[in-house]
Amino acid sequence: MDEEYDVIVLGTGLKECILSGLLSVDGLKVLHMDRNDYYGGESTSLNLKQLWKRFKGEEDPSESLGASKEYNVDMIPKFMMANGVFVRVLIHTDVTKYLNFKAVGGSFVYNKGKIYKVPSNDVEALKSPLMGLFEKRRARKFFIYVQDYEDNDPKSHEGLDLNKITARDLISKYGLEDNTIDFIGHALALYFDDSYLDQPAMEIVKRMKLYAESLARFESGSPYIYPMYGLGELPQGFARLSAVYGGTYMLNKPDCKVVFDDDGKAIGVASEGETAKCKKVVCDASYLPDKVKKVGRVARAICIMSHPIPDTNDSHSAQVILPQKQLGRKSDMYLFCCSYTHNVAPKGKYIAFVTTEAETDQAEVELKPGIDLLGPVDEIFFDIYDRYEPTNDHTADNCFISASYDPSTHFESTVTDVIEMYKKITGKELDLSVDLSAASAAAAEE
Repeated sequence: MDEEYDVIVLGTGLKECILSGLLSVDGLKVLHMDRNDYYGGESTSLNLKQLWKRFKGEEDPSESLGASKEYNVDMIPKFMMANGVFVRVLIHTDVTKYLNFKAVGGSFVYNKGKIYKVPSNDVEALKSPLMGLFEKRRARKFFIYVQDYEDNDPKSHEGLDLNKITARDLISKYGLEDNTIDFIGHALALYFDDSYLDQPAMEIVKRMKLYAESLARFESGSPYIYPMYGLGELPQGFARLSAVYGGTYMLNKPDCKVVFDDDGKAIGVASEGETAKCKKVVCDASYLPDKVKKVGRVARAICIMSHPIPDTNDSHSAQVILPQKQLGRKSDMYLFCCSYTHNVAPKGKYIAFVTTEAETDQAEVELKPGIDLLGPVDEIFFDIYDRYEPTNDHTADNCFISASYDPSTHFESTVTDVIEMYKKITGKELDLSVDLSAASAAAAEE
């Protein structure tokens, strides 16, 4: 261990593993350590016995739930946008060869007390029961504008400079109702709150186009894909990648401590009496608790069920977004469902997560609107965890700390954090111009 590295990465959470892989591919000498004896950190994947032990203590799970080893329950479950940045990272690093993807069955939104399929283009807008007749026509016109918009074709701009006008200005041109704006902003463009309305309109147009392009890719009813056996395969895929490019992994290294020089710069990591020297340290918040601040809490319920979420067209996997306004909350709520068709549970079993930014200390009460949509559940576990963001100046201490995972059930914000960290660590942009067809997924669900 007494060697010098360009970068030492602490923790094998998904963000850390992606960065370790990217930096190794760039030719940097990387040492990757974790105090745990398993991959994944906060974003690990548990079998039924591990899940039980974590949330229920020592008792054994009920036999009616099936074999423990057939469960792969992701602690931070997130779907991937088929044409999104994260899939580009997987292709760029060739991690796709370690994974098999399957398309996700459905993408839905909660509106006025019911679950609806998210309409993503002009044709679906006309069919959607979310809107009345006149609103459908207005929405159709807006969708056509977004679909036809091309940066390099001024004719398609219709005289609008989307870098100058706000999303609110653009939407008001089409006279859309609040409910329509709600599902477009939160379930299509995947914004967490309504602050996007006062940002340049270019961003919402890009996000809507990404959703539509991802949806068209596998024609499965949603724009999302998910790995077979869940996300637990991802950290290991990136670990393999790092090893191929000369990176070194060490699990089960207790008491990893970052070593600083007299100027407060990180110069290495000590564990079990040995010190590895390095130029930069990358880690999650738990390794440098005095350089982060608590910014929120995530409340979640993990449910085992014997049926799909009602009103989702019997989708074996699905996301339902409950926009904040629909619930009278400050933040959106998310339902994530996956099942035996993605090999994350025994045959006939479904795993559902209900997550949101906690606004009180009572997870059970806060999550009730989402849990009520699930129908009968065989087993339910509640949990609240703290969310941290770094407060340090990386130019002063050479420490690059990842933010905690947010409650969303898709990867877009996670991978944005990774790409920003990559830029800070390397001083360059990550080139993600790739052939997207390299990540294929089994198409629609059986």
